[in-house]
Amino acid sequence: MIRTACIALSAAVLLGGPALAQDGHVNHAEGHAHAAFASDRIHVAVDGDTDGRDIILIPGLSSSPEIWQGTVDHLIAQDGVGWRVHRIHVQGFAGAPAKANATGPVAAPVAEEIARYIRENGLNKPAVVGHSMGGTMGMMLAARHPDLVGRLMVVDMIPFMGAMFGPPGTTAESVVPVADQVFTAQSTAPRDQYLTQAKAAVTGMIKTEAARSGPLQDTETSDQQVSASAFRELIVTDLRPELSKITAPVEVLYVKFNDPRMTDPITDAIYQMSFATLPGAKLKRIDDSAHFIMLDQPQAFYGDLDAFLSAK
Repeated sequence: MIRTACIALSAAVLLGGPALAQDGHVNHAEGHAHAAFASDRIHVAVDGDTDGRDIILIPGLSSSPEIWQGTVDHLIAQDGVGWRVHRIHVQGFAGAPAKANATGPVAAPVAEEIARYIRENGLNKPAVVGHSMGGTMGMMLAARHPDLVGRLMVVDMIPFMGAMFGPPGTTAESVVPVADQVFTAQSTAPRDQYLTQAKAAVTGMIKTEAARSGPLQDTETSDQQVSASAFRELIVTDLRPELSKITAPVEVLYVKFNDPRMTDPITDAIYQMSFATLPGAKLKRIDDSAHFIMLDQPQAFYGDLDAFLSAK
C-alpha cells in the first residue's frame, strides 16, 4: 500500500508543476529584473529589496518562476522585513531553450549552478525553498554545499523517489532498468499522447480548479526530452545517505497522497521514514491541498514559510 501511495506521488512529480501565477495565468517572469549571471543551465529573476535578505525559490519539473508569484508578492509586502527574491528558471522548462539541459541529468548540474550563482553574487547563506523537483535540487544544494545555505524548505518531495518504482529494499542501482523504461516511454511518446497524460496529471496536482489552465499551457512549452531526462534522474537519485551532511535548519511540507486508500498516518509514516537520516528536520502535513500547496493553501503556506524564515 505504501508503494501505491508513492506511485501516486510520482504522477505529481512527473509533470511537476508547470508555471502559473496566483490567478492561473502564465507570465514567465516578464518585467522582472534578471540577474547578471551567465549560465547555460538556468536564468534567474530577481525581485524585491536590493539590500534585503536573500531567498532562492526553485520550482519543480516543467515549472517556471511564476509558480512563486504569490509567494514573492507576500514576501515583498511584509512590513519591516526586506527580502531580495531570486527565482530560478531551469532551461528547457516552461518556454526556456534547453541549452545544456538538452541531454543528460538536469537536477544535479542545476544544483551546482545555483551554488555557483550564490558564490558569484555574494549571497550570504540565503534561505532556499524548493517545490517538487525543486526540493530535490534544494536538498542537493544543502547537502553538497552546506556552507552556502542558511535554511531549507522542501515542498512536497521525498529524497528517494525510486522507492516508488520497486519492492521494499529498492536501491538507486536496482531501479535503473525501470528508470530507463520510463525515460524511453516519456521521451518517445507522440506529443499529443504526452500532453493528454499531462492534462490528467495536472488535474490531480492542483485541487483548485480555477488554477489548472495555466499549468497546461506551460506543459506545452516545456521540452519533452528535458522533462523526461529530469524525471529519469529523479528516479535513480537517492539523497538519503547525503541528508546527514545538511547543517541548515530544514522543514518539509507535504500533503496526503492522492489515493483514496491512503490515510494520514500512512502518509506521515512514509515521510518520517524518508527523512529518517535527517532527524532534525521538521515535517508538517498540510491538509486540504494537492501537490501545489502554495496554490491550494496559500495562506497556510505563507504562514509556515514566515514562521520558518523567522525562527532562531
